[in-house]
Amino acid sequence: MFKKVLRTIIVLAVLAILYFGGIILYGTITEYKPVPGSTELLSVSGQPAGTTPDSVIRILNWNLGFGGLGAEMDFFYDGGHMVRAERSVWDKDFVGQLQTLKDNQPIDFYFLQEADIHSKRSYYVNMVDSIGRMLQEYSWTFGMNYYVQHVPLPITRPLGHIESGVVIYSRYPVLQPERHQYPGSFPWPTRIFFLDRCYLVNRIATKNNKELVLINTHNSAYDETGRIKEEEMQVLKDYCEKEYAKGNYVVVGGDFNQCPPGFDPHTWDPGDYPLFIPPAMDPDMLPAGWTVAFDPSHPTNRHLDKPYADDSFKTLIDYFVLSPNISVNNIHTIDNQFRFTDHQPQLLELSLH
Repeated sequence: MFKKVLRTIIVLAVLAILYFGGIILYGTITEYKPVPGSTELLSVSGQPAGTTPDSVIRILNWNLGFGGLGAEMDFFYDGGHMVRAERSVWDKDFVGQLQTLKDNQPIDFYFLQEADIHSKRSYYVNMVDSIGRMLQEYSWTFGMNYYVQHVPLPITRPLGHIESGVVIYSRYPVLQPERHQYPGSFPWPTRIFFLDRCYLVNRIATKNNKELVLINTHNSAYDETGRIKEEEMQVLKDYCEKEYAKGNYVVVGGDFNQCPPGFDPHTWDPGDYPLFIPPAMDPDMLPAGWTVAFDPSHPTNRHLDKPYADDSFKTLIDYFVLSPNISVNNIHTIDNQFRFTDHQPQLLELSLH
């Protein structure tokens, strides 16, 4: 009897080793590996209705959470248990996102993160094309930052195939759209199943023969030491300073996965929160004299350790950074109580000088 039990244990152990070894081997062979610091020229989809923007510009920034992280959801990465929303819930939330994007027009540019194009978690809906079909007067450029053939976790309900990224929708012609790969990554084999962080750049010609440089960024999460984010921010800072030195206007928007400099990360802390809290950004990580634009009265992100409730941990990690030749007319967070995703959109109105 003992030998039979032992044999069964050995067989199960060998099968587990073969399974996980096979997953890691397959992931390593098929890994999406952009070279750190590399630049990729991108194609433009759609036809913009405008020609040249006015000096007053409106931008909406929103992390869509792959359409599946609405108020009903928690998420296993963040201390919850769920993997993806039921299809009916996902459909409801994505329709809500589409309506929110439409209801806040006129908008000159949309900066979106976690927009899936072919992923199990979003039922293989191409969110980028779906939004593009709705925004018929816009062109768009997409930068991949998450491409994994198969995420094997959780074991009983694996996240599966993921293709996702950042996207900018523009009412005006885009010059030379580029995807810039950030440096830094998690160690192998973790990095096989994590995002390859990047920032997306669009250039727009202005009426005074300069360029409006739009940068959509989604910086690293789950980086408790801060080392990876520090490397990313240094690269972003250098790029922004070079563009401003040319006389261009520079707007950076996105999900920084860190609070603005000087902002208290515990502003909406329910007390004794046991999980990781994103810190405030080091002010030295931004160019001197630049403006950080955010609405301090509303959170932009909630943690996913449980479905949304009044006592959920909330923070502010989505905002804009503007070069000194740009002023802020208005910035506000659209407070929808996290109905459609774990982030809330921010609407910025700015003026070029």
